[in-house]
Amino acid sequence: MPEWIAAGTWVEIHCIVLQPGERAAQIPDDTKAVPLEMRVKGVLVAAAALSEEAEIITPAGRRVRGRLTGANPPYTHGFGPPIPELSSIGEQVRTILRAKSKSK
Repeated sequence: MPEWIAAGTWVEIHCIVLQPGERAAQIPDDTKAVPLEMRVKGVLVAAAALSEEAEIITPAGRRVRGRLTGANPPYTHGFGPPIPELSSIGEQVRTILRAKSKSK
């Protein structure tokens, strides 16, 4: 019995964007040999079974269809540890921009 996910749940879908034969001629052969795949997270429009076709609405408001791969998927990427030298840049830029806008 398939697991059903309720509408309104944060989910991830998967779909094939381009088959190997549809990929651009100028890309490397090893890349050209595999399909271009897409994974997208968003809110499930209607209840759907895991591993079945489903439609989501992304945070940007796009409607996308694909195979439902999971509910409440975690983000697994990271950008490494913080770099102390970069922590003050945001405030420095805001100070510079404020100064420039006052001088106009």
